[in-house]
Amino acid sequence: MAGQPPPAPASRRLPGQVALLALAVGLRRQARREWAGSPLHRWMLARPRPEGLTGSPPDPRPGRAENGRRILLGDFTFAGVTLHAGPKGDPWDRPNPSRRFAVALHRFDWLRDLLAVGESGAVEALRLTLLWRRTFGRWNGFSWDPEVLERRVFNLACGAPRFCAGASDAETAQIALDLARQARHLLATIDGPARAAERACAAALAGAVLAGEAGDRLTTTALERLTKALAETVQADGGHASRSPQAAVQLLLDLQTLDEALVQRGIAPPDEMMRAIDRLVGAVRFFTLADGALPVFQGGEALRPALVAAARASENDAGRTLPAARNGYQRLESRSLQLVADAAPPATGPWSVTACAQPLALEVLISGRRAITNCGWSPDAVGPEALRLADAASTASLGDLSCGAPVRGLQARALGPRLIGADAAVSAKRQQAEGALWLEMAHDGWVRRFGLRHERRLYLDLAADELRGEDRFTPVTDAAPGEDPRRFIPFAVRFHIHPDARASLARDGKSVLIKPEGEETGWWLRNDAMEVAIEASVFFQDGQARRTSQVVLRGQVRQEAGARLRWKLAAAEPWPPPR
Repeated sequence: MAGQPPPAPASRRLPGQVALLALAVGLRRQARREWAGSPLHRWMLARPRPEGLTGSPPDPRPGRAENGRRILLGDFTFAGVTLHAGPKGDPWDRPNPSRRFAVALHRFDWLRDLLAVGESGAVEALRLTLLWRRTFGRWNGFSWDPEVLERRVFNLACGAPRFCAGASDAETAQIALDLARQARHLLATIDGPARAAERACAAALAGAVLAGEAGDRLTTTALERLTKALAETVQADGGHASRSPQAAVQLLLDLQTLDEALVQRGIAPPDEMMRAIDRLVGAVRFFTLADGALPVFQGGEALRPALVAAARASENDAGRTLPAARNGYQRLESRSLQLVADAAPPATGPWSVTACAQPLALEVLISGRRAITNCGWSPDAVGPEALRLADAASTASLGDLSCGAPVRGLQARALGPRLIGADAAVSAKRQQAEGALWLEMAHDGWVRRFGLRHERRLYLDLAADELRGEDRFTPVTDAAPGEDPRRFIPFAVRFHIHPDARASLARDGKSVLIKPEGEETGWWLRNDAMEVAIEASVFFQDGQARRTSQVVLRGQVRQEAGARLRWKLAAAEPWPPPR
């Protein structure tokens, strides 16, 4: 499909090739870490020295004052756990409850929450930043790691001009120098396409708020790197190369902040940056659903509607008709139903560290409320890598295997948890007629093992306001059997229910009543499965798991014969019927 990254070569999927690549990348990164900790490198990072701070770019991400007030009391809550440092305590001189907590703490995302409190929050932000620099300001392998450093540079660039308003000249000079050193080191960590645009953007933002030659040189270098990175990161249709809707929103917010900072400095933004902003605005508009949040696909969560609204605040094409497809996703809508389907392969290579092996997954909103969703794994979620597999999405799974999986162990430490074996062919065909929309999708993720192609057909009846679906496993005649073609292979079609909705099994043991929040009568999910069950599931929001349920339709398929499962989602009749 247009706008998608090219598939990885077949050799990249071989275990030996992955191991060799991991070894090479690991050795290169180890050498870079040793250089980063050397006195010569630290000396080079400090020159030229900035002449202070200038400007104050607004961070469009809304802060949460309630979180800021808890931090004022000494309670730091990240990744589902709390560190009690006490009022005016030092969170940097004690063990952290978990690695995810430490990542969130050292990223300084809490700065915007503190600054949302007001003057007392700004005073505390200054104190905590000065405490951090005493322990970690020179260099530290963890706190200066790229996944932590990128966000801290961005957050300090936005927050430092505000909380340094009440600082002494010496304190402001120290923080400005620290920001310059971290931004220069961040630029040096760009060693591949993934996160290159986000890191260059953060470094350019830091340069824009640093006064003097240091800021000018850093801004120029970072903007050059950003221009090159955006050409690969932002696709022609505005989608992010990772295919994560969340990544598209976050990058748009970063670029909007940088654009405002450059305006304050009187610097013309690069043309490629402005094109990327325009494309991302269109993509975010496409991904924003009726409840103001995002669909949960490919390493992303729903995100707070306020965050999505902030990214769309400058939008000026609200009346324009939405396209039917972007970034490999398809949208179908009727009076009450809104559906998004993943109709393209997951990202490959370096872009696949957040990708999910969940082909043909879908989400359904009923009357603007979430009903059928996916689990919503993201890199910052406190959840296992298994949530990147087919069972954690509203799609079909075959046997006890997944059509792709993240690398693990030492290879993952070097390459990141890249997804391998998931770049099977995916096709999609959309048709429209008066009163109906239908979408035919298929993928070959199960062909190598079982010789079966998964086909999903969706028919949206606009007049009846109902959705009909069919999941079919079709034999591929030229596929190597691999398994006994006569044996039965179990399959399951899952519909993960949003935590705000409820699912209950009817007395016939087949039909399931789904009631989104606020719906009085609910919607029937009828089907012809051999077995229907309602089982436990989870949904991730703001990095935390919420308990929910899933509807599981089970059946069996023989390779030589194939199988199909039909289902329909239609509104239940009110009872008693209206007079």
